[in-house]
Amino acid sequence: MRDRTLRGRVAIVGIGETTYYRHGQSPHAEFKLALQAILAACADAGIGPHEIDGFASYSNDRNDASRLAAALGVKRLRSTTMQWGGGGGGNCAAVANGAAAIAGGLADCVVAFRALAQGQFGRFGQAPASPTISGDMAWQAPYGVLSPGQKFAMKARRFMHEHGVRQEALRAIAMASYAHAQRNPRAVMHGKPLTESKYDDSRWIVEPFHLFDCCMENDGAAAVIMVPAERAKDFKGLPVYVLGAATGSDHRVAAPAHNAPNYASSSFSTVAPDLFRMAGIGPSDVGSVQSYENFTGGVLMALAEHGFFAPGEANDFLRLENLLAPDGRLPLNTSGGNLAECYMHGFELVLEAVRQVRGTSTAQAPRHDVSLVIGGPMVTPVSNLLVGSEATL
Repeated sequence: MRDRTLRGRVAIVGIGETTYYRHGQSPHAEFKLALQAILAACADAGIGPHEIDGFASYSNDRNDASRLAAALGVKRLRSTTMQWGGGGGGNCAAVANGAAAIAGGLADCVVAFRALAQGQFGRFGQAPASPTISGDMAWQAPYGVLSPGQKFAMKARRFMHEHGVRQEALRAIAMASYAHAQRNPRAVMHGKPLTESKYDDSRWIVEPFHLFDCCMENDGAAAVIMVPAERAKDFKGLPVYVLGAATGSDHRVAAPAHNAPNYASSSFSTVAPDLFRMAGIGPSDVGSVQSYENFTGGVLMALAEHGFFAPGEANDFLRLENLLAPDGRLPLNTSGGNLAECYMHGFELVLEAVRQVRGTSTAQAPRHDVSLVIGGPMVTPVSNLLVGSEATL
């Protein structure tokens, strides 16, 4: 079984991103944004883009790997993977798929990335305009459940009802992201702090989600460069190692809409144990968490399903002081996350996890040898990732 693991076998040696824009405001086409982020990651690693031989992405990224390879001068394209599923459930899976290609000998230098230009191709957060629908939307749309917020609010409300979770827990999650964004000049919401009264007075989008419980929509791109661990120290950037990764969903999570056996769930009840098993560590070893926020309710459930607290302890654990770097019990979304840094389908969270382990975050957690990334709670499939320093191997 030793060979059936990613632990310590692959290193992230470069990270790169573009400027993050409000949706529709990028001056560049999506393909150009992808190239900019990849080139920035190459510069961070100290390599030329022609050294890349693999690409990995998710959520039906429109930037074709062969076209990227041609534009970057790649000499030999060896691996191209795309994770199934919409939304941000594949952000960690893209890293895992690229790492698996390296560990399996299919590639030697893989870039995982995500690019978005919603002004060019349309918004993700809108209800679909197509006259024909299939899948779970065919069950939901006739009853007016058209948007992700409506669909996921019911899961979150059910969890909150079953475990007595108060609105203040969701507020703490939102305020932690905004507080960390004030220390991050890259964040779209930098300079726009969130207070309790501002949160409480904001309009309902769909209960229990206020305006500030919902992610932004943005344009931009982000990328990471991965290589075999034995080559990790040949590059300019401080290497950060993949400790574990997992992807999937719970039993019958895609059963007819709102009829899954484990309904009030973020979809991590079976995925999280796989992650910690591969990494050989537990929740107590994690120094910071970068959790995808489509909505704060998903973060609430995902943290519980990753074992940071029992569901009935959510009100006590999810207090703002516990979620802030550097003094909180579990610093959360230390760059601002999807709520306040940007919405890059959650890939910016992977970059922040790398920064935490490197010790270069704008909101550094004191325990930063291990950082956890959680992708796409409440969608399917979901994915997660643990990255760590050389000392953790």
